[in-house]
Amino acid sequence: MDLRPGHKKDEGVDVNLTPLIDVVFLLLIFFMVSSTFDRHAKLKVQLPQANAQAQQNVDDPLVLSIDSKGKYYIDDRQVVNEQLDTLKAALKKTVGERSNVTVLLRADGRAAHQSVVRAMDAAAQLGLTKLSIATVEN
Repeated sequence: MDLRPGHKKDEGVDVNLTPLIDVVFLLLIFFMVSSTFDRHAKLKVQLPQANAQAQQNVDDPLVLSIDSKGKYYIDDRQVVNEQLDTLKAALKKTVGERSNVTVLLRADGRAAHQSVVRAMDAAAQLGLTKLSIATVEN
């Protein structure tokens, strides 16, 4: 090793970038494979504004209500039980052959989240993709 102050060696530094590029490509492939892509929801949920000026006019919607105990009502008629199959059968009977029906979901604020999700799932499985969630003005 030459430590004299006036003497400098002019050696070119050679950095091999091939391993770095290989690692970057492997990371890129890993993230592409492991990432989730845009998933389109089965239900088109339209969340209405909670003020009086932004009300939506819906022609003859199917009103699906959920009370605080998780009981379902379709157009003010109570569904026999809270099972998914029963709810689907009641919705299908009410809708009939109409497929372009808007479902207005009116859930009590104290209703269990599972009850609301079950109602949305039943509507989605029947192909009812227009869903509006009712709110009250603050």
